[in-house]
Amino acid sequence: MKTVEMVMPKMGESITEGTILKWLKKEGDVVGNDEIILEISTDKVDSEIPTPVPGKLVKLLASEGDVVEVGKPIALIEVEGEAEETLTEPVAPEKREAKIETPDEKSNIKSKNTAGRTNRFYTPVVLNIAREHGVPMNELEQLEGSGAGGRVTKKDILRFIEEREKGPKVATAAAPAMETNVFAGGPSDIIAMDNMRKRIAEHMVHSKQTSAHVSLYTEVDMQAVETIISRNKKAFKEREGFSLTYTPFIVEATVKALKEFPFLNASIDGDNIVLKKYYNIGIAVAVEKGLIVPNIFNADSKNLLGLARALYDVAMRARSKKLKPDEIMNGTFSISNFGVFGTVVGFPIINQPQVAILGVGAVKKRPVVINDAIAIRPIMYLSLTIDHRLIDGAMGSQFLERVREYLEKYDPAMIV
Repeated sequence: MKTVEMVMPKMGESITEGTILKWLKKEGDVVGNDEIILEISTDKVDSEIPTPVPGKLVKLLASEGDVVEVGKPIALIEVEGEAEETLTEPVAPEKREAKIETPDEKSNIKSKNTAGRTNRFYTPVVLNIAREHGVPMNELEQLEGSGAGGRVTKKDILRFIEEREKGPKVATAAAPAMETNVFAGGPSDIIAMDNMRKRIAEHMVHSKQTSAHVSLYTEVDMQAVETIISRNKKAFKEREGFSLTYTPFIVEATVKALKEFPFLNASIDGDNIVLKKYYNIGIAVAVEKGLIVPNIFNADSKNLLGLARALYDVAMRARSKKLKPDEIMNGTFSISNFGVFGTVVGFPIINQPQVAILGVGAVKKRPVVINDAIAIRPIMYLSLTIDHRLIDGAMGSQFLERVREYLEKYDPAMIV
């Protein structure tokens, strides 16, 4: 018999550590090849992790709630073979840092708030936070990091910003204790937030504090799209194994409109505007304990069928915790389809560092006036939340109307 060390896996190019959420197996359990053994949370996504080898789980080296660096051992697995200890190959730190720069990361290098030369490695997450909160590079270099090799983590930079914003502490009179009567109105349950809910809360508050949110909405006649879906419904399901929905049509129309209004596919970098010439469309997916926004990368290179397949794939993997952290990074525009739950209209919060998000309401039959006559048509409300620092109402309205036009102009005889 021999013992293999299972290490904290590399979850993405910019991920250096992970939090153990839950061990799904206990010491003494026998695990099969690729059997899910634990759940890990990074600052981007929660994932289920399989065992690297089949065998007996003899010891857990890290507990639930522990933050473990990539490549560090987290469990010992006993497998058949020679009596010697081996190590599942971790990713060397130098390999983790050698990465291809995305357009977002290149823009970070040019940022006024992080200007200057340094040999210290910073993840895109840390650089983005530093830029958004006006932390200059000289201050960042002085910050003590808790990550591998003294690397500054997301927690380190957020803690630094929080302490900086608090400023000098001022003595105040102690407030009266409230624990005994806060819930005096009746019985209550107190539930601790899980990691995902904490991250969602942090991200949403940060977005509202960063962007000047303005919302617009319009109504769309979805008769053409509904006819296409109805005509192709049976054959599509038999061929693809899943149902054709409105969403791929909405994504395709959105990408076409973004090409005409490039400022909605941009981000703000200090006093600069970064126009993205790639279209990574984030799709909000409701999961068991919250919401996650995986991207359809290079959505402009996919036809309608390709978009339908990609949407189904990321939705299924998001709900089964099979997404990689890199799949929810570097999005350029997001879509939130709350209409699947029956909601008619809503105004979602912008997914930073993007400057706009499209909200999709439920398609419902409504009486409308067409050519001075009343008709019953499937109507959908589309909303657009824009960052008014960059997008004015006129541009936002024109973009939203262009999406509507594309959706209403589909050929009803189209074969998908």
